[in-house]
Amino acid sequence: MPLIAADLVRVAAAVSLVAGTVSYGWLGFALFSLVLGGVMLPRAIGTPQWLDVLYGGVLLFGAWAAQLDWYVTVPWLDLVVHAVATGLIGVLCWQTLVRVGALPGPALDDDGPAPATVARPRLGAVVVTSALAAALAGLWEIGEWVGHAWIDPRIQVGYDDTVGDLAAGVLGAVIAGLLVARTLPRPGRADAATPVREERR
Repeated sequence: MPLIAADLVRVAAAVSLVAGTVSYGWLGFALFSLVLGGVMLPRAIGTPQWLDVLYGGVLLFGAWAAQLDWYVTVPWLDLVVHAVATGLIGVLCWQTLVRVGALPGPALDDDGPAPATVARPRLGAVVVTSALAAALAGLWEIGEWVGHAWIDPRIQVGYDDTVGDLAAGVLGAVIAGLLVARTLPRPGRADAATPVREERR
């Protein structure tokens, strides 16, 4: 598999894993291990390069911002990162489900757009993408609490912080779902919804 520009983000994630572990110990290792694993997903599912770079860059920025206490210096930055990162993660989850055939997508075949297999694919994309991303945002907040209670009390948690992060994450998830829906063909279009029939001999 040839190297692409987005692979530089994965190299940066690997370097960050080493630097984070040396600088911040177990906490840095755990955080940047998650980031490194996360940035590998776009490569596996064939995500467009611009989205690959944006997704990986946001994950890296968010991780370093946490370690360098930028969220303390700029309180609103935490909400922005949660909204953007959650939305991008939702898009990657949707792409993964499309790739394994669990959802209809905008993939093309030799004869044109693949036919939709559901009556309202756009609505389904919004619901699935938003729900998955929002659920992952909730799991992230649980992970932060576990990290604060059992790993390092420096991890910032609290009622206001958690609710704000969840609200930002849900907003980002819904926006991501709406953007994903725009990539799908409108139901009822002949070129997108009518299957090609095989000729009988």
